[in-house]
Amino acid sequence: MGRKVLVLNQDYSALSVCSVPKAFLLVYMHKAEMIAQSSTHALRTVNEVYPMPTVVRLYKYIHLPYRGVMMTRQNIFKRDGNSCQYCGTQEDLTLDHVLPKSRGGKTNWDNLATACKRCNSRKGDYTPEEASMPLHQRPFRPSFLMFLRDFSGSVDEGWLPYLGAREAVY
Repeated sequence: MGRKVLVLNQDYSALSVCSVPKAFLLVYMHKAEMIAQSSTHALRTVNEVYPMPTVVRLYKYIHLPYRGVMMTRQNIFKRDGNSCQYCGTQEDLTLDHVLPKSRGGKTNWDNLATACKRCNSRKGDYTPEEASMPLHQRPFRPSFLMFLRDFSGSVDEGWLPYLGAREAVY
């Protein structure tokens, strides 16, 4: 059961994604209400059949002061489409500091890009401009909603009304 469920805060803002069993437990324990359910799947016990949730809304508002995306190697690879930002290959990937650390470059979302080992070595201690290696896209910090919508794997069609318009997130 690898399906995911969108969890909404009390005000219908997207909060997170969880597993179907976790979402069912939230509904069963009266901590959340089911907003949308699968039309093709159900949860079955020996005696009962329950609808499979696809979107749930918490009854209590959860205050999260900062909902940023953690900067991890895997999340940077996801942001960059698992491809080298210089040549486009998807093999032997590593991280590259666009402005090299030796020249004051920081380790942050705006300075890290996915690069294959060959391009990373070729670029060396230069900027992309100095090495004549333009980036396919400049590094950026993804917003929580954008990451949830675009990079968390498959997005259920029923989630789209709660994730907002693409232009509003960027």
